[in-house]
Amino acid sequence: MKIAIMGYGTIGSGVAAVVERNAASIAKRVGEPIEVKYVLDLREFPGDPIQEKVVHDIDVIVNDPEVAIVVETMGGVEPACTFVKKALAAGKSVTTSNKALVAKKGIELLDLAKENHVSFLFEASVGGGIPIIRPLNQCLTADEILEITGILNGTTNYMLTKMDREGVTFDEVLKEAQDKGYAEKDPTADIEGFDACRKIAILSSLAYGSQVDFEDIYTEGITKITDTDFKYARKMGTSIKLFGTSKRAGEEFYAMVAPVMINADHPLYAVNDVFNGIMVEGNMVDKLMFYGRGAGSLPTASAVVADVVEMAKNPHTTLVTSWSTKKLPLADKGTWVRKFFVRAAENTEEKKAQVEAAFGPVSYIELEGLNEFAFVTPEMAEAEYEKKAAFVDGILQMIRMDV
Repeated sequence: MKIAIMGYGTIGSGVAAVVERNAASIAKRVGEPIEVKYVLDLREFPGDPIQEKVVHDIDVIVNDPEVAIVVETMGGVEPACTFVKKALAAGKSVTTSNKALVAKKGIELLDLAKENHVSFLFEASVGGGIPIIRPLNQCLTADEILEITGILNGTTNYMLTKMDREGVTFDEVLKEAQDKGYAEKDPTADIEGFDACRKIAILSSLAYGSQVDFEDIYTEGITKITDTDFKYARKMGTSIKLFGTSKRAGEEFYAMVAPVMINADHPLYAVNDVFNGIMVEGNMVDKLMFYGRGAGSLPTASAVVADVVEMAKNPHTTLVTSWSTKKLPLADKGTWVRKFFVRAAENTEEKKAQVEAAFGPVSYIELEGLNEFAFVTPEMAEAEYEKKAAFVDGILQMIRMDV
């Protein structure tokens, strides 16, 4: 069976490597060998084993009846979307690792695949090598999903782990992450939470069976988190993680990306460095944990090739994905109830009286050598917190809590 790879970067080259290294076991599972016939890229790759397979025109792939499966690892929405549409319309199944494409165009591409009796799969678009899409789509279909909470971005998790363990500043750890290749030269998508937002939108759409638009999800990155926040967290026995969360509360659905302070007994507390962790709660199975490398060439490529194997075993078939065109309206984040960790300037009795007048009984945390203090509020809705916080002068920081 012949496949084509569109985009020969980190993931695309990893796909070629996995297909070659695991050729015997893949052939055994599929029932025939899998061979890369084309690699679509703007560049040439002299000296690379695939150099004779490089093409620069998508139509070479689209018009070749031998190519049954196309792997999209280009990234971005365009021209990836146009190329994927061409492949699907030509009766070729497609798998992608491209979360931007899936979050923006997923339902449209799923419908096009169905029209042409082929499949559109995207296991690697969330969590890299962690299997999460297929479990949601197949293994958990007897459950109602109540909540999905994940550490979905390895770059930000690495940065927060370093800040926690070594007490370094945000700017210092960002530079280190860039030097090590964990963060891009323009790290906006990671540090502002946009990458995690697209991933939780995909997971939510699958979990609840309706379209969750990433534009509707409140998103807050880690740029305001400081080394001082971690000093308080250590004193409290907590840690700070960037969570992508969606949850069902009765008939309402919430989704958010934001830094969250968690206790040591939280299932995601021990997910550190570049690793990802995803917790899924169903009304029958209770809590499940998925953990592993959320990025990287070979782990992500492994998930892509798993999709290739699945499609190769089911030719001329649309593998069902529970994601409908009906849009799922999200509840106002202002009604989401939780506790809040707050830092305020000027550690005086007058200021604490002001805090208690606004919030009622709170728990205080103080650090030596700082003319400030922190407190933890009682449980309250986000909108109620914002209203009360307006009556306190000099609030320096607020971090949501999941304790």
